[in-house]
Amino acid sequence: MTPRLDQKQAENIEELLDAILSLRDKEECRAFLRDLCTMQELISFSQRLQVAKRLLAGETYESIRQQLPVSSSTITRINTALQFGPGGYRSVLGRMGGNSSEESGED
Repeated sequence: MTPRLDQKQAENIEELLDAILSLRDKEECRAFLRDLCTMQELISFSQRLQVAKRLLAGETYESIRQQLPVSSSTITRINTALQFGPGGYRSVLGRMGGNSSEESGED
């Protein structure tokens, strides 16, 4: 469940999205994320993306847990996002050449 945002929080998130969209290349993105996030946060984000990628590839929870240091609850949360969320993981992984049923080549 997504928490309700007040007007200021929503505006701040919109500004963050604009900042991300303004990044020109991987180096700018790396620098911005290193300033914005702790190294542990970046590691966690990257692990979540790997979990999503593996779930979309049909891997089991147990297989994922053997490969990545994540809990079953994290895998469940990501699987729920894949099944019922707004499609962010599928969109990004599809563009990256990852496994996504949404990015099947239909125009």
